[in-house]
Amino acid sequence: MALNVKEITDQAGMRDFLNLPARIYNEDPLWVPPVTSEICRTLDHRINPYFHHASRRLFICYRGKEPVARTAVVINKKHWDQQQRKSAMFGFFESVDDTDACRILFERVEHYCNRKGIECLEGPFNPNHYSELGLLTRNFTDPPLFFETYNPEYYKSLLKHAGFHAVHSLHTRINRDIANYVQGRYDLSKLPVCMNGFKIRQFQLWNYRRDLENIRQINNDAFSDNWHFLPLSRDEYRFAGKYMFLVTAPHLVIIVEHNDEPVGVIQLTLNINNILRSLNGNAGIGDSLGFFWRRRQLKEIVIYAIGIKKAYQHSPVFMLILDSMCRILARYSVLSTTWMTDTNMAAIRASERLGLEPYKWFHIYEKKIKTC
Repeated sequence: MALNVKEITDQAGMRDFLNLPARIYNEDPLWVPPVTSEICRTLDHRINPYFHHASRRLFICYRGKEPVARTAVVINKKHWDQQQRKSAMFGFFESVDDTDACRILFERVEHYCNRKGIECLEGPFNPNHYSELGLLTRNFTDPPLFFETYNPEYYKSLLKHAGFHAVHSLHTRINRDIANYVQGRYDLSKLPVCMNGFKIRQFQLWNYRRDLENIRQINNDAFSDNWHFLPLSRDEYRFAGKYMFLVTAPHLVIIVEHNDEPVGVIQLTLNINNILRSLNGNAGIGDSLGFFWRRRQLKEIVIYAIGIKKAYQHSPVFMLILDSMCRILARYSVLSTTWMTDTNMAAIRASERLGLEPYKWFHIYEKKIKTC
């Protein structure tokens, strides 16, 4: 049957976009179905403040009437100044094992990008660098952890045949016996909670907006020189953090202050993937009740982010964060990380202090856009 690529402009096309992954992963026990309502919320340019300064298009390839491949394309001109080139990002990429379908999908995307003056296409970003990103390229046998992407092994070949090549390497890490590890190496009874004007405290729910803003300011300062980082606006951070306490708790978000100024933060989340897998993409009231009941029993946590303002990166802040984290880790069995670049030696050395070993590997891919 003939292949045809359409830009999504109606509800029927959106349903095909959302339903395609279930067809691809139907018999894969490791796949974690994303919550459909959250995908819609993220991609809705009317409510997601990220799209106040970015645009997105959704494309889907059909073989006959059957959806076989999809992708989103995001253009954020703020990245153009940062990277000194006109780039676009692709994400939410899914495809059956069909080289022709993937190639034709990206030919249509390339045509769109060409009309917008784009010089290169990179990804996957779902839909940006604040989100799940990268294509899984090694370790397809262990289950994905929270905030890890997951895909079939043949996706590497599909992107290669569509003209992409890997440009960045990322990985995650894990320690499957973290409680015994920290108890055997740290004297938890002697860990400090304050030091030379520095002190640590938990996220304060009664000051939710204030502490959310504190974290935003810390991370914007701490990560300003990082690969692909753009500072988040207040609206963007509130949008991203709206449901944060579905996956974390106040005692898992630790803020370090110096003379009452927030200067560092560690954000830990629960690995909720087993619960999400059972929800199968749904999030009704009954599902939510079961979610909260099962969440209480979770013993796996993830280091989502550690941020320290630049002026304090050679101060006692990191030691206070490490010490406070060790107290938390003594109550859990498994610790993992979100992605880090293979060249971020500071993050790698810090993770090794907690016995974290490489777990899964990912690539960011790029393709030059041919000019007409």
